[in-house]
Amino acid sequence: MHIVLYHPEIPPNTGNVARLCAATRTELHLIEPLGFSLDDRYLKRAGLDYWPHVNLAVWPDWQAYLDGPGRERRLVMTSARAGTAVHRFDFTERDALVFGPETTGLPSDVLEATPHHVRIPIWGEVRSLNLSTATGIVLYQALAHTGALEGR
Repeated sequence: MHIVLYHPEIPPNTGNVARLCAATRTELHLIEPLGFSLDDRYLKRAGLDYWPHVNLAVWPDWQAYLDGPGRERRLVMTSARAGTAVHRFDFTERDALVFGPETTGLPSDVLEATPHHVRIPIWGEVRSLNLSTATGIVLYQALAHTGALEGR
């Protein structure tokens, strides 16, 4: 499984996602432009000392990811408002879970790359969840669905 952050903007969110990826041995793919430097101290602090355990790849643009490891994956787009509820989605081990920028979400041309969309049900006045929180929810739901958590 892959986690793909498309144009991430906030260093601590990406650092938290990197720590999540280290904890689950999930590849992390960052699609440029990034809203920060990979040397950012807040990024490093959020990832703690787990960075050596993160399988990280940075791609210059969306097409480069699609032409590389993305071509072997089923793209699963995330949205705050559209798609199948995450607990009802039929995840596979070959999925690439794609998350958009914190302030705007995924653009329509990226969303249209696949019919596979998931959302996390939320109630009340909250418009969306924090990127690192949402990534953790979706990834663990996908891992549970595929049986990857058995024996853990």
